Amino acid sequence: MDLKLWLCLMLLGLSASVMSTDEDDLYGGDGDDDGDVDVEDDIEDTDEKPAVQSTPPPLPRVTYKAPVLTGDAHFAESFDSGTLEGWILSKAKKEGADEDIAKYDGKWEVEEMKDSKLPGDKGLVLKSRAKHHAISAKLKNPFVFDKHPLIVQYEVSFQSGIECGGAYVKLLSKTSDSSLDNFHDKTPYTIMFGPDKCGEDYKLHFIFRHKNPKTGEFEEKHAKRPDADLKSYFTDKKVHLYTLVLKPDNSYEILVDQTVVNSGNLLNDMTPPVNPPQEIEDPDDKKPDDWDERPKISDPDAVKPEDWDEDAPAKIPDENAEKPEGWLDDEPEYIADPDAEKPIDWDEDMDGEWEAPQIPNPKCQSAPGCGEWKRPTIDNPNYKGKWKAPMIDNPNYQGIWKPRKIQNPHFFEDQHPFRMIPFFAVGLELWSMTSDILFDNFIICSDRSVAEKWAEDGWGLKRAADGASEPGVVGQMMAAAEERPWLWVVYALTVALPLFLVILFCCTGKKSGEDYKKTDAPQPDVKEEEEEEGEEEENEKGTEEVEADKEDIVTKSGEKQDSDAEDSGSRSQEEDETNTATTDKKTEELRKRVLESTEQNKD
Repeated sequence: MDLKLWLCLMLLGLSASVMSTDEDDLYGGDGDDDGDVDVEDDIEDTDEKPAVQSTPPPLPRVTYKAPVLTGDAHFAESFDSGTLEGWILSKAKKEGADEDIAKYDGKWEVEEMKDSKLPGDKGLVLKSRAKHHAISAKLKNPFVFDKHPLIVQYEVSFQSGIECGGAYVKLLSKTSDSSLDNFHDKTPYTIMFGPDKCGEDYKLHFIFRHKNPKTGEFEEKHAKRPDADLKSYFTDKKVHLYTLVLKPDNSYEILVDQTVVNSGNLLNDMTPPVNPPQEIEDPDDKKPDDWDERPKISDPDAVKPEDWDEDAPAKIPDENAEKPEGWLDDEPEYIADPDAEKPIDWDEDMDGEWEAPQIPNPKCQSAPGCGEWKRPTIDNPNYKGKWKAPMIDNPNYQGIWKPRKIQNPHFFEDQHPFRMIPFFAVGLELWSMTSDILFDNFIICSDRSVAEKWAEDGWGLKRAADGASEPGVVGQMMAAAEERPWLWVVYALTVALPLFLVILFCCTGKKSGEDYKKTDAPQPDVKEEEEEEGEEEENEKGTEEVEADKEDIVTKSGEKQDSDAEDSGSRSQEEDETNTATTDKKTEELRKRVLESTEQNKD
């Protein structure tokens, strides 16, 4: 019973905890610890219209504060000035495209998010669909790949979803031609990083251009695809934080919302590999004409058996079959429909001679069959098919031919691919079939703590605002039930069934005290005490019987002595001692019997 009570208390405590959690979620709760996030309560003036009692308390409001750099950075942009100051729109044309769409004339605006929870928080928004967009900004000072890591971080929100398009950034290489007015798809870049989607292919690019130390040519190296499912980042219309961390030891990490979704090493996890193979197949080597790659061949010594009949048919008529009784040989299976009439507009010159349509012969419906009877066919037991010689191992088999290996004339070994071409600007060169893609809070630096603090003051603030405005679990369940009324039945069963089981489990047990009152039979918890009391009573009774027998023996002995004294007048002292010894012996035997009886009762 104690176990049932404890389980009931635990269930009640758990229910209270869940209800408390739901209320915290619904009315804001403590939320995430976001550092300098300020929360102000919307308290209305007492002179205004009083609130209805059934209305829940107002949700906390997160006040926006622009992020502030806490350390050195090569580039930082929050767009809170409300302008495109420092950003350059491209005037180039895309090569190889039709004149109508070749221009980079897509529109950019600095504005707040749709349904913004943070008034005053602005970002860069791609406004046009089915257009080429290109915009860029210079870094405070170029980034040189030496002993310090590279951290690239920014926010993206696909406010209207995304059909086909990208939201990646390009870190533009420092070259002799550093004019951003002519920024286009062929402009050299060092790194390309960010989300991209078309159809059902969801990507998170990390591409860097590696310079061949022998030829000086550049080749794109693509990071392996992440194992994580990226779909929700493109479809939930929320702001997501994308971070690339590249270290001098050639390792890299890719994070979304501060969670690692991909990691690896520039030397081992890029396609194609940074370093080419030391040996390659000889392009001039050719397979000899007599090279035999056949592992099995037909046995040249095999001979077709003389009784092998290749012309025997696979099926033969069944000679044991008999025509069913009642078969109508003279009746056709189909006859002309006697009720059919030639159409009035039938022209025999144009349509030919008219014939009534065919229908199943009604006489055949009650018969086993009509028309000419033919024997059914069965498998021919003598059928063997075309003879083929059995296969044997090829004694001349030489294996699958491969060209010989030679030293790769273009081989090189670059153990420090991190040392890439310095870059001086960040650019967005995009095509999208969906508009309203928001970018915000760019930062390029080498100190991870600086980037994390920048993210906390930017993306973290947005997340806190979303959390404060979103309903709790109960609110979400109510909203779902409004869209799908059948969920009310599920909710009712989910609540009623556990409640019924708790009541059944906790309230239908019998108390042990009641059982003791309803019966006089010994209960398990008092049985041992009663047995002990019974044994004590038997021992006392046995002792009393011993004492009584002893007194009786002594009395009889005394009476016998008095009678002998009267008859004989005297007895010797020796006879008295003998009588006393006899009495003591009988007493001792009686005591032993009582003790043995007591021991048997105990057993």
